[in-house]
Amino acid sequence: MKPKYQMIMDDIKSSIFSGDYAQDKKIPTESTLQSRYEVSRQTVRKAIAELSNEGFLRTEKGSGTYVINQHPSIHPSRAGKKTICVITTYISDYIFPSIIRGIESRLNDDGFSLLLASTNNNVEQEKDALETMLSFGVDGLIIEPTKSNLYNPNIAYYMSFKEQDVPIIMINAYYDELDVPFLCLDDVQSGYLATGELISKGHAGIGLIAKMDDLQGKYRMRGFIQAIGEARLEFKPEHILSYTTESKSELYTDIKEFLMQNKDDLTGVVCYNDEVGLEVANVCRELGMAIPDELSIIGQDNSYIAKNANIHLSTLTHPQEQMGRDAADWVIKKLQGARNLPNETYYQPVLVPGETIKEFEDQYGGTISS
Repeated sequence: MKPKYQMIMDDIKSSIFSGDYAQDKKIPTESTLQSRYEVSRQTVRKAIAELSNEGFLRTEKGSGTYVINQHPSIHPSRAGKKTICVITTYISDYIFPSIIRGIESRLNDDGFSLLLASTNNNVEQEKDALETMLSFGVDGLIIEPTKSNLYNPNIAYYMSFKEQDVPIIMINAYYDELDVPFLCLDDVQSGYLATGELISKGHAGIGLIAKMDDLQGKYRMRGFIQAIGEARLEFKPEHILSYTTESKSELYTDIKEFLMQNKDDLTGVVCYNDEVGLEVANVCRELGMAIPDELSIIGQDNSYIAKNANIHLSTLTHPQEQMGRDAADWVIKKLQGARNLPNETYYQPVLVPGETIKEFEDQYGGTISS
């Protein structure tokens, strides 16, 4: 656990970065801080002294303590090598290494440095990363939003970047509250095509496993519902299994229960992504369910884990490395003064056939164009 003075420092820094403590304005008095944090005056003074040493505050005798007008690390000289910050939810898992590889290759083309951070899809870790990048004074920001389907409490930090004219572009998702350019897979279309592939093979009992704290899950579910509706199949809420970042650790158990409860109704499952698709396959092995004869599975994203799995998973494409290159290219062009750059870019998914979908000889379900 951090020392109390360090916790006070972190809180004051957060207030500075978010604009709650404006530049050149006085922060609360020592006695106010002492009461607020329930600490000794000595602890408050240590926190203020450390922040003063770091260049965030200045104390004027008889007047109070003020936020420094221009902290050098927030507005560094632009004469040296420019640095682009990349914040993703994860770094080493799933499709993220490919995205980062695309970003890095494009930045290297123009001699930019890369500063990397991850949030683990946690808003507090996102806050820490944003504070660090504001303090460092990065020249551009590429970010994958954290829990993009929920309200984000870190909006003020993004506003700080915009106020400093630091180019920002988002990948994979975006925050509705912010007017920020983004690059995304057409997730509605991905969910639609995944469901349509099962329907075109004669499936009528189709389930969905979706992650609902991220925007991708919301839109992939929308595509699922659209395809079910167009094929005039019955939508059954009990055929939907949803999960979140926090409940992901229980997903294997939840999938097992979900399949056991619906084993007489489901012939196929649309999965949020390839990772979930392979988890379903693992559960099927435990339950003795043959794939695809007893259950068909389709993932999404065409990730490296699907390519290297011991089962050839049917899936859909994700631009991955191309998205990374395009995001870096957008930031570089913005820094070079380019105008009329696109604010919204959607990549279209393409079906990648595998061995995990059964085709019924007598198609009792509707058909759908893909």
